[in-house]
Amino acid sequence: MSAWDHQEKAFVNYLRLERGLAENSIFAYQRDVEKLKGYCAPRNISPTQVSLDDLKQFLAGLYDMGISARSQARVISGVKQFFEFLILEGERQDDPSELLELPKIGKKLPVFLTIEEIDQLIGAIDLSKPEGHRNKAILETLYSCGLRVSELINLRFSNLFLKEGFVRVTGKGDKERLVPISPSVEKEINFYVEGTRNHMNVQKGHEDFIFLNRRGKQLTRVMIFTIIKNLAESIGLQKNISPHTFRHSFATHLIEGGANLRAVQEMLGHESITTTEIYTHLDNAYIREAIISYHPRNN
Repeated sequence: MSAWDHQEKAFVNYLRLERGLAENSIFAYQRDVEKLKGYCAPRNISPTQVSLDDLKQFLAGLYDMGISARSQARVISGVKQFFEFLILEGERQDDPSELLELPKIGKKLPVFLTIEEIDQLIGAIDLSKPEGHRNKAILETLYSCGLRVSELINLRFSNLFLKEGFVRVTGKGDKERLVPISPSVEKEINFYVEGTRNHMNVQKGHEDFIFLNRRGKQLTRVMIFTIIKNLAESIGLQKNISPHTFRHSFATHLIEGGANLRAVQEMLGHESITTTEIYTHLDNAYIREAIISYHPRNN
């Protein structure tokens, strides 16, 4: 086993066992280290020999490959974590990434749907089909609760507290939060459960999951993407949307309506409020559009 393979394996174990990171996060960091290994290993540069100049050359290579500034910053973040680990383990005394400059990233505002577009998507669902009420409940839940797709597919009956008006959600890093559940979501889930789910042959081990496929098993992330893509095509929607678009729309519409930023942060499960603040920029864009459209001097 090469020095790179050995340190990469140790790094992954550290992230999993000591940091307790989710598998998706571990995979992302590992992928960043593998990019650096792909540059250094053929040049016989071991993890303990990497210099600042080596990292600059590595990043220049990423730029030449057409990798975006945002993706470069993502790789740098992973590389920094790797060198912090090597110092922690006593493999290095210095951090060659410490003086590495991050590429300038413009703020990218996420795509969101208007209330009318969400109504059109939900209205396009064929409720005569067995999966119709399930799909309607899925879209209502994504939009009204602002869930990530992974949070949606893992929703369980044991986490529903309908009398109290909340659902318990397990988010990134296995952090739990309580999210308010609206009467419309409760109604659609009940329609789905009573009209469809209670008549299904639910597979063993999947009894507690709310949303199931036709074989009685937990839905996958891909299936949720497919449902939304097909609905978008059916109404001729030009925006490139995903399940996460409903989360963006949830936050945007709340802030447009005057919701407190801290409250939105709590509902989204953002660790830092700076992540939530992106939606205030969306709100500003919405206000400008309204002024440009309706002010008499602009007509």
